[in-house]
Amino acid sequence: MSNLLSYKNYNGTVEYSKEDHCLFGKVVGIKALLSYEGDSVQELEQDFQNVIDDYLADCNERNVEPEQPYKGTFNVRISSELHRNIAVYAIEHGKSLNAAVEEAIENMVG
Repeated sequence: MSNLLSYKNYNGTVEYSKEDHCLFGKVVGIKALLSYEGDSVQELEQDFQNVIDDYLADCNERNVEPEQPYKGTFNVRISSELHRNIAVYAIEHGKSLNAAVEEAIENMVG
């Protein structure tokens, strides 16, 4: 079960403001700040989709490439022991370090 909204390969959070009595969220995985809100789940989902559509239309009008979330490259800091262990695993299995890490992540999250 996920508390993320998804639309056109973009994901957004779902949060509740007790003070304002409304739901709100922001698009994650990109540098641009795109936020949305609603008084119901349906309103929140609709505003989320509208924000994405507006962002894509604005990028198109300005002739700029929209940010794409999760390009497949990220830096991870791990202990030197774990780094050594995954490197040895990769060598023993005839894989690159990237392939071994990808396999580990795939086994963890499917």
